Amino acid sequence: MNSIFNDPGFWHRLQFGFTIVYHYLFPQLTMGLAWFLVYWKWRALRTGDEKYNQTVRFLAKIFGLNFAVGVVTGIPMEFQFGTNWADFSKYAGGVIGQTLAMEGMFAFFLESAFVGALIWGEKRLGPRGHFAAAIAVALGSWISGYFILVTNAFMQHPVGYQIEANGSLGISRMSAYLSNPWAFVQFAHNQLAALVTGSFVVAAIGAFYALRGVHSVQAKLYLRAGTFVGLIASLLVAFPTGDAQAKMVGNHQPVTLAAMEGKFVGGPMAPVALIGQPNVAAQRLDNPIEVPGALSFLAYGHFGSFVHGLNDFPKDQWPDNLELLYYSFHIMITLGTLFIVLMGFATLQNLRGRLESSRLLLWVLLLAFPYPYIANTLGWMTAELGRQPWLIYGLFHTRDGYSKVVSNGDAIFTLIGFTGLYFVIGLLFLGLTGREIGKGPDEESTAVFDQREAVTT
Repeated sequence: MNSIFNDPGFWHRLQFGFTIVYHYLFPQLTMGLAWFLVYWKWRALRTGDEKYNQTVRFLAKIFGLNFAVGVVTGIPMEFQFGTNWADFSKYAGGVIGQTLAMEGMFAFFLESAFVGALIWGEKRLGPRGHFAAAIAVALGSWISGYFILVTNAFMQHPVGYQIEANGSLGISRMSAYLSNPWAFVQFAHNQLAALVTGSFVVAAIGAFYALRGVHSVQAKLYLRAGTFVGLIASLLVAFPTGDAQAKMVGNHQPVTLAAMEGKFVGGPMAPVALIGQPNVAAQRLDNPIEVPGALSFLAYGHFGSFVHGLNDFPKDQWPDNLELLYYSFHIMITLGTLFIVLMGFATLQNLRGRLESSRLLLWVLLLAFPYPYIANTLGWMTAELGRQPWLIYGLFHTRDGYSKVVSNGDAIFTLIGFTGLYFVIGLLFLGLTGREIGKGPDEESTAVFDQREAVTT
């Protein structure tokens, strides 16, 4: 009996998809929080106001918990390249192994070396040394993100490679590989999306304290910074970075663009579907509500531009789950639009001096923090589902990449193990994070003071 559940590739993909989705819940917040910590530490140095130091001390603990769980959940993925995707590693390891090694040697070690100093080293380092530690952690987290995204960008748009005598891939020009234009666009888009996550979390903590009537100074600080940065980051995720990402897909993966929009028949003045249900069997979009010409403009910069449909390509080049790809993309776009509306209204209320007193808005901000995680997950699902049936676009099929000696039973067994283990880790993380948020920031003093005098006394 032929079934997708009998396909070993399905279970290998599902296992890696589960572990990487779970893992990325944590780095997106560390990358999103990192520059908040730098900014507030800089404000503490500049003004001498202790409330900024209290903010850094408190959020550094949240950062540290996310960093620790991110490390724990990231390690298995390195092994999965060998255990579950050995044929892919054999073929492309000479290329992707370079940036994965760089991420560990140059970025992860930088971040991990200073994260302890950020959390526990304030007194020993002094104000300026602590500020330097915050910068090192932020740089480490974002450089780490860049090396990982260069790896993924190569899989989306391979450049700077050569085919070796044994048929595997090697690097022909390191500069071309590291400066992949897809990587630049993807990095900007991804990091701003992480900043949206950080902003929503900061605003949610502020809303939580404001609703409880505790830590009022910190609550105001978190709400104002979180909503303002959230608005700016949400706008930049949509334009120019989201726009540039769409143009990259249109230029280099036209079949993916057609699948993302459920477009089966190509033509000029291609519309964007605001709503609709892809009907693959009938090769149409059911019940569509569309904006004429919008897809042509977004993808190629002109309303009259021709956009290819799925029927312009052989079916064996179509992404293998059109429905999930379509809905992932459209729900992500919908959430991103709602983020702009919510943070825009919250920023307006802040300017009017009503943010802390608008209880309904505070509840919305509190309950909204999971949605950037969902949007980020859907964004990555769009990228990875859209690349199918390729592991490296145009070069290497997904069906050729998994380890043939690892059976379905082995893959399912380890997937069950990961699920149970990560459930326990998740409970532990939520318990520790909830305890820190419940305790709140240290409020021994909120007065402005002269730091030099404080050190000498």
